[in-house]
Amino acid sequence: MTLADRIAAFLDLAEEWARGLFHGLFTHPAYEKIEKEAEDIEDTFMLACFPDAFGIPSPVSYYTAELLPYLEDEFESWERRMWDRGSLLERKGQQYHF
Repeated sequence: MTLADRIAAFLDLAEEWARGLFHGLFTHPAYEKIEKEAEDIEDTFMLACFPDAFGIPSPVSYYTAELLPYLEDEFESWERRMWDRGSLLERKGQQYHF
């Protein structure tokens, strides 16, 4: 096996690996489910930290207000997502009904 054949075989293997990686990371249907689950976990965390945004009184809000400067970018999109939903269970119900 010559050096050119080895390089060609390596390039074919690298191309196949890159296609599989792209498919697994961006085009596979599980990607959407993983993304939605991560968003749901983030929403739960934000709701636990800032329940006052929705009129739920909580003594924890006093301490979590210190996190607001670090989470300000996510706060607007989170608040918009939460107001767009009919309920917290609506998103979870979508995964069982197509």
